[in-house]
Amino acid sequence: MAIQVGDKAPDFELKDNHGRAVKLSDFRGERNVVLIFFPFAFTGVCTGELCEVRDNLPRFSDRDTQVLAVSNDSIPTLRVFAEQEGLEYPLLSDFWPHGEVSRAYGVLDEAKGCAVRGTFVVDKDGVVRWSVVNGLPDARDLDAYIEALDTL
Repeated sequence: MAIQVGDKAPDFELKDNHGRAVKLSDFRGERNVVLIFFPFAFTGVCTGELCEVRDNLPRFSDRDTQVLAVSNDSIPTLRVFAEQEGLEYPLLSDFWPHGEVSRAYGVLDEAKGCAVRGTFVVDKDGVVRWSVVNGLPDARDLDAYIEALDTL
């Protein structure tokens, strides 16, 4: 079961596509976070969603928000994917222990070994204020993230 609105967002530390450690709690008191779980790099729907975020980054930064995208891909895979697509926000690897953070957020598809499409808007206090969880083939609506941020 996915984390619910009003829950404290589970803290985590994952390595980004450059091998740097990123902790969710590092943003507490400083920035909101849009946490985007995606199944796999280099796939059509994931690439489309993440490129749409790339093309709209000012809409997030203008709302004092950090975007963090998480998949169960390895760091080298995420590095090449980010370079190929020009993604300049952190792509976090939940590769090992496999899916630990995805599982904590209730978005790991155990049978497929990947996260489903879960998005969580976490406020500066570390509380989940909005979420959506879609199945693997179903793209999410970026405008819904922005509307959620506007209510904070």
